[in-house]
Amino acid sequence: MRIKILLAFVFGWLSLLTACAQMNPHPMDMELAVKKATTRSDHEALARHYEDTARELQTKVNERKKLLGEYEAHAAYYGRQALDLQSHTRSAIMAYEQAVKANMDMAGSHRLMAEAIK
Repeated sequence: MRIKILLAFVFGWLSLLTACAQMNPHPMDMELAVKKATTRSDHEALARHYEDTARELQTKVNERKKLLGEYEAHAAYYGRQALDLQSHTRSAIMAYEQAVKANMDMAGSHRLMAEAIK
């Protein structure tokens, strides 16, 4: 019985997450844009795009940190799910922080490429 409840909970969260996920996070084809970047302005535009994406993701990190604080401060409100919610939120924070770092690294790379083109 506990396994059925746990599976229902997990599948419920997964369906909620997939319903809320962006299907096309980039409005443009990034692979094509990176391949076609040859001028300084192309690389600067890509760097700005990656920096903008990193800022959006950092906003999500901050939101999840506030949510985690709520889960930790009021764990009694959430009953048995409190630890699951905290764990899930910590995982989301880590994933978003990795994405922020990856986007900032890409922005830095394109800034260097733009500087190399005179």
